[in-house]
Amino acid sequence: MTVKTASLDPVIVVGAGPVGLLCALELARRQVPVTVLETEPGTTLDLRAGTFHPPTLEMLQPEGVADAMLETGIKVRYWQARDREYGLIAQWDLDLLKNDTPYPFRLHLEQHRLTPILLAKLKAYSHAQVLFSHEFISLTQSDEQVLATARTAQGEVQIKGRYLIGADGGRSPVRKSADIAFDGYTWPERYTVVSTTFDFEPLGYADNAYISDPEQWLAFFRMPDAGPPGLWRMTLPVTDEISDEEVLAPAFAHHAINRIIGAPSGNTYPIVHQSVYRVHQRVANCFRAGRVLLAGDSAHVNNPLGGFGLNSGIHDAVNLGDKLARVYHGQASADLLDLYDRQRRTVAMEYVQNLSVKNKKNLEEKDLPTRLARFEELRQAVADPVKARAYLLMSSMINSIARANAVT
Repeated sequence: MTVKTASLDPVIVVGAGPVGLLCALELARRQVPVTVLETEPGTTLDLRAGTFHPPTLEMLQPEGVADAMLETGIKVRYWQARDREYGLIAQWDLDLLKNDTPYPFRLHLEQHRLTPILLAKLKAYSHAQVLFSHEFISLTQSDEQVLATARTAQGEVQIKGRYLIGADGGRSPVRKSADIAFDGYTWPERYTVVSTTFDFEPLGYADNAYISDPEQWLAFFRMPDAGPPGLWRMTLPVTDEISDEEVLAPAFAHHAINRIIGAPSGNTYPIVHQSVYRVHQRVANCFRAGRVLLAGDSAHVNNPLGGFGLNSGIHDAVNLGDKLARVYHGQASADLLDLYDRQRRTVAMEYVQNLSVKNKKNLEEKDLPTRLARFEELRQAVADPVKARAYLLMSSMINSIARANAVT
């Protein structure tokens, strides 16, 4: 059967995560009818992404989304580069960007707190709808439309649209249905995430810290919780010699904390959450195939070091929403969508992939002279306001936006 949509000619968005909902919101506020398909019965609890960079907050402000995020999120002015053996190497002050952005800080807010904000904003538009419990199966397209097939409890349904956006994650059925290759590789080690209410601030840790260690690096992020001291979330690599069961046992988390802070091995801590997952570095070989477009993890995935993944997905959504709305309303030719492809894929390849891989290699570097040379380079950079600002323009993703805009 055919589903009745908000319009006979909507844009279909597959995936009601932050990127999918933002794609829909960007279109809806530009008077484009939109229908979102989501497999799950509601928004999901995803505890991975949670760092928002300055240009991302700027992009989320037009609908008041950034203001809503700031009500709960933690403003992070300082972040640290540390080493397990040598201690604090550099502390970066994002206030150096105060003349470059109205948001000279990182905002820590887990993405499951963002999706309800976006969903509430989207519901304000009568020409937008979200169909939960609609599992995308496949698509066909012609010169005039896209036809999506979805599975529901009542059986399969078909939804017609003028365009379709795949924002359905790294395994993206949309990308597979459109026969778009996903080139890259999978890291040999898994990553684990551990959350604890143990407070690391009295030990000298900033709300965001990256700790290099040739044996097992670690990244710290303080997230909002029911109250202080917040929820300290740690990301660290795990070799395949350790089973998932061992990784997810409290003893693993206790050992990781004791090792990084130099506490006795028998010390225990309140552990709120543990998970383990595989990490990939991949980019789709195109972000547009006719009337099908990709955004977020369906288009590119990377390791989390630097906080580039969800941020770049949000940048995709804003870039695409503007261009697709102009095409939809007849204000530009469909060739404008190829510019989206060029701009965002260029940044995914040159910026997100390269920097996230570089960050990982720096944290796990085993050669001591190389490590020491890098520490000295960071110390010199953070001590020089000009060099420090240049470093922060890159790490905050401000430069990535400029790079995308330069692509014609």
